[in-house]
Amino acid sequence: MRKHIPDVTLKTRVRDESIGGSNPFRWQDLNVRDEFAGRRVVVFSLPGAFTPTCSNEQCPNFDRLYDEFRELGIEEVYCVSVNDAFVMYQWGKHLGLKNVKLLPDGSGDFTRRMGMLIKKDHLGFGERSWRYAMVVDDNEVVEWFEEPGINDVGADEDPYGATAPEQLLARLQEKEAQDA
Repeated sequence: MRKHIPDVTLKTRVRDESIGGSNPFRWQDLNVRDEFAGRRVVVFSLPGAFTPTCSNEQCPNFDRLYDEFRELGIEEVYCVSVNDAFVMYQWGKHLGLKNVKLLPDGSGDFTRRMGMLIKKDHLGFGERSWRYAMVVDDNEVVEWFEEPGINDVGADEDPYGATAPEQLLARLQEKEAQDA
């Protein structure tokens, strides 16, 4: 069943040279529905910035395969994480991301409304996102990928495979072949 993404505004930081100084950034609200309106995008979410699988596999691989997504009609690729704007900015710099746009869901509102907010208290993380990915077409979720075993009971498992960019690409290629 298709559903629309939640109407949530994220608190982001954007570079603004008019501010000057060593930290020329200002706060800017980003309404997710406005950002995705009329566009076909990929959105993936992960437990946290600077965590092993997220930093070594998932985010860098989406960045590396960005052009392949674009060839299949995807306009942008976004990563949502329950982290604040400062952490997401530093993580993006650390990874050297060139294509993936990082969206800070600091309060977990987007993730909660997607039904993917879990507790990772056993790791000292608090509330975080379960790993999922989706293709969104004009604010409507048209493809959904989720790692198995969603839980917040303290399991140390952090599955990764169903939400790998290669899985999304394969599904998009399959759909393109069916439509041809």
